[in-house]
Amino acid sequence: MGSVERITSMPRRQIQARDGSVASLAKRTGSPCQQEDDYEGAKTMTNPWTFLPEDIWYHIHSLLPLKDAACTACVSRTFLRSWRYRPNLVFSDAKLGLSGLLESDEVNKELNEKVDRIMKNHSGIGLRTFGFEYYNLVDASYLDRWLQIAVTPAIEELILMFFPEIKAKYYDFPFSLLFDRGGNSIKHLRLSYCAFRPTTSLNFLQRLHLFEVRITGDELGCLLSNSFALEQLKLTHCKELNYLKIPCVLQRLSKLTVFGCTTLQVIEIKAPNLSTFDYDGNLAGLSDGGLLPVKNLHLSSFYQHHTIQYTCAKLPSVASTIETLTIFSESERFNTQISPFRFLHLKCLTISLNIYRGGFSPSNDYLSLAYFLDASPVLEFFTLIVSQTRMKHHVISEDSSYLRHMPGHHHDNLKNVKIIGFCSAKSMVELTCHIIENATSLERLTLDTICDDYENPDRLSAHEIGECSSICRQMIMEAKNALLAIERYIVGKVPSTVRLDVLKPCSWCHAIEV
Repeated sequence: MGSVERITSMPRRQIQARDGSVASLAKRTGSPCQQEDDYEGAKTMTNPWTFLPEDIWYHIHSLLPLKDAACTACVSRTFLRSWRYRPNLVFSDAKLGLSGLLESDEVNKELNEKVDRIMKNHSGIGLRTFGFEYYNLVDASYLDRWLQIAVTPAIEELILMFFPEIKAKYYDFPFSLLFDRGGNSIKHLRLSYCAFRPTTSLNFLQRLHLFEVRITGDELGCLLSNSFALEQLKLTHCKELNYLKIPCVLQRLSKLTVFGCTTLQVIEIKAPNLSTFDYDGNLAGLSDGGLLPVKNLHLSSFYQHHTIQYTCAKLPSVASTIETLTIFSESERFNTQISPFRFLHLKCLTISLNIYRGGFSPSNDYLSLAYFLDASPVLEFFTLIVSQTRMKHHVISEDSSYLRHMPGHHHDNLKNVKIIGFCSAKSMVELTCHIIENATSLERLTLDTICDDYENPDRLSAHEIGECSSICRQMIMEAKNALLAIERYIVGKVPSTVRLDVLKPCSWCHAIEV
């Protein structure tokens, strides 16, 4: 049964929209649609669709993509009226038929004029979602005028996302408009390249995303102070944000993302139910005890090195209850000299080592990561990702009969281990053998000799050339050494109860001439 058939088969009194809202099918007294004459030809037409209530037609029309909805408004009075009261308007170059055109003053002018005509013809009544997603900034005078129309007591979602390629002037967002025009019904707010200066909280705000937004710690604190409904907060490249304080009154806040806020020095989190925290920035800014409720933590720092060392030394006291931990590091030095630490609740651990050019130093001892496993007694899933363009470690040789062992380490709950970017480094072979010998509950071991950004689970299946990630020649040759190391030192040690998956370079995308 098609979507339209399902709609018309519903009871006449109400209709359930995709977003969960219920639209009444009863005649609305004083509706602007009733003030216009009905199409006379409908009286003689025998098509039963003609006699559907206007609310059903409005709902059908609201489900159409923006461009299609505008086209249908040209051929039907009912759709024209629906277009003037459309509840969701989110503009982009693609939706306006400008996709693929090079950015220029003429293209920007055409985009502004198209949106301006639409907004002038829209009543503003019933508009719940208004947004703009475009690479270049829109003239401030246009945005001011459109927001005057869009921000009404019914508005729930506001999106102004711009991604200019060059340094652009920030739009001065009129925060007072949210109250002067009765817009304190905002639930979802996404802004970029704006100067955002809140003077009070938004009582109904549930999701807030600020990307390249000028806002200080005091101003954000003012906004958060009584935004009791806030559930998700995302702050990206907010360079004026010097500190972040999450008050305890935000009891619904469950997810926090902070990425690339370079001036952020202090983070104090007191939200009692925060479960997921994705953080990239100054690691020293994490205050002790401020992440106690966090269960899922993604930790990285593009601005400083040694993320693993910080994790071992500081994180147990900062986030002692984490169950899922992902560590991303670009430059790292780790060895067996790691201070004692414990993660008593950690079940899933991912360590991602990524260097865009070159390889990791031979001083990075992969076997020392066994201390991390030993410090996590309930750990069940472990993933190690190593992405590099060449391998600097000493290749395990045929006469390397002596492999180091770490007695006293047991990983009784470890079930699934995956090493992506497995190489022939002696310490990586030692780590793998250590896991096989000490993980008594191990069920599956995956060794991927290629670090594929696309994570193709089966490179041997038929597919078109180029579907896999581009891998440099050196690492493809290294993958062959890794396969030899797996065959020689690892395969024979894997118990029959453990499933071993070895992923090779793709015979289509990673073929090279010797």
